[in-house]
Amino acid sequence: MESYSRRGSGAISPAAIEHYRSNSPSGSERRKLSYHPTGEWEPPITRHEEPTGTSEVSKAKRILQVGVAVIYCLLAAGIVFGYAAIKPVLVEEGVYRDKCTQDELDEGVWVCYEQELRLNLMFTVAAVSTNVAALPIGTVLDRYGPRIASIVGTFFLTLGALFFALAEDVPFDAYIPAYLFLALGGPFVFISSFQLSNTFPQHSGLILALLTGAFDTSSAVFLMYRLIYQRTNGWFTPKKFFLIYLIVPVFILAVQLFVMPAQSYKTAGELVNAPESPAAPAPTSTNDHSDEPAPSETTTLLNAKPADKPQPPHQQSQTPKPNPVWGALHGKPALEQILTPWFLLIALFTAIQMTRINYFVATIRTQYTYLLHSPTLATRINSFFDVALPLGGVAAVPLIGALLDHTSTTFVLGLLVTIATTIGILGVIPDSMGAAYANVVLFVLYRPLYYTAVSDYSAKVFGFETFGKVYRLIICGAGVFNFVQQGLDALTHRGFGGDPVPVNLGLGGVALGVGVGLVGFVGRRSWGRGMEGLGMEVEETREVMGSEAAEDHGHRTNGMA
Repeated sequence: MESYSRRGSGAISPAAIEHYRSNSPSGSERRKLSYHPTGEWEPPITRHEEPTGTSEVSKAKRILQVGVAVIYCLLAAGIVFGYAAIKPVLVEEGVYRDKCTQDELDEGVWVCYEQELRLNLMFTVAAVSTNVAALPIGTVLDRYGPRIASIVGTFFLTLGALFFALAEDVPFDAYIPAYLFLALGGPFVFISSFQLSNTFPQHSGLILALLTGAFDTSSAVFLMYRLIYQRTNGWFTPKKFFLIYLIVPVFILAVQLFVMPAQSYKTAGELVNAPESPAAPAPTSTNDHSDEPAPSETTTLLNAKPADKPQPPHQQSQTPKPNPVWGALHGKPALEQILTPWFLLIALFTAIQMTRINYFVATIRTQYTYLLHSPTLATRINSFFDVALPLGGVAAVPLIGALLDHTSTTFVLGLLVTIATTIGILGVIPDSMGAAYANVVLFVLYRPLYYTAVSDYSAKVFGFETFGKVYRLIICGAGVFNFVQQGLDALTHRGFGGDPVPVNLGLGGVALGVGVGLVGFVGRRSWGRGMEGLGMEVEETREVMGSEAAEDHGHRTNGMA
């Protein structure tokens, strides 16, 4: 039993404290208003670094935090996925040109086979590391909070920029570790920002969409650099660019120390389930409502309303229906969560879709060189893709926010499977610029929706209490699976003579099968949870109506007496 003490006296027993509380006329013993249906209160459980509640931070500061997070995610979160934009610069700078044979050099090829594989390996290692990094990120995030995790990210971003800037001056291959460190730094600052969706829980989907949109749009950093490089005829070398880029980790470090929260914001579920703390005022009387604290934004979002009367029909119709998926596994241990189909299906779906996405980003130019039978047309598609990728992240934000906030998880997953299948079909149509452009447009819109939907699914199903562990396992598993990219690249070039159709069809078919299984499972379980919730609502309504009928009967009886 935890001991309590006062200055100048020994330990006071809990019984004495209870006596003091019951006889306090002013209610000076302060504790939180309990949301437990029986009104019971349990002693607080000491936690290391309790998450922050939104009511403890001003609305203006929370808006500032979200805005700043969007800015630094835009500058750092996913810049390595602008690989298609920076690859031409690296080729022009002669990176890995020494891997080419003399015959290839004599032919004057833009990029030779071994050079292509080496450059793609650089991206593959970065893409895999981005996902595998979810393991240490989750550990740091859970133990030390988002501020420390983001500071670790700034360290990796600094290393990556320095390695790139000095790559020409060191006696070893610094390009792969440079891209690796940039890939590690991005997720540390990006994943640490997810908890900001709790700053305004009623707009959590929109906030996640903004962050994911910034993640996607960050690929424009390398696009902007490439355009400047081309305008200056190569004067603005990678060394100059990455030395200037060091400003970004310095900026992130500054805002983490002075603006961003040290600990994650609480979710509504965590506020309900959290142990009570003796830090908030308690009402002195159950019948006197004048001393009750005014409802905060958090309690309003929790929809904590008295059950004295049922809502009028017109108010009930205005109340949004809860997502049946929300809270499916909240409060359960992480190990128990990852052994369920909820986890296994989304993990497999994520691994396959992420491999398809990264494979397309790394090989878009070579794929369309074969499909369109024209290097010039392939370059045109590649240039369109470089611009469309970041713009797609921005354009998709309002759509993603509306989908996640106002549609069911089953519908969102079904939409993902439908779009992914359409992309697979468009990606194997030869000699069609229309199909190529349509494929790129759908791809750049699908990518942010996919990433946001996975994080949204994880938060709704598993909860933020285990979000770091569960989400990092999903992303890490997908990252390890992404190592097959190198094999797919070699298979395309050596096994199918550069034809990307067989590999794309194979990946698309597997993704469709897993996607249908995921949608079917989630849809079935959502329906069951929805019916269960409906039954509970009906039962509660009957109880309320029954109590009101008994109360009215009592009033009539007293009146007759």
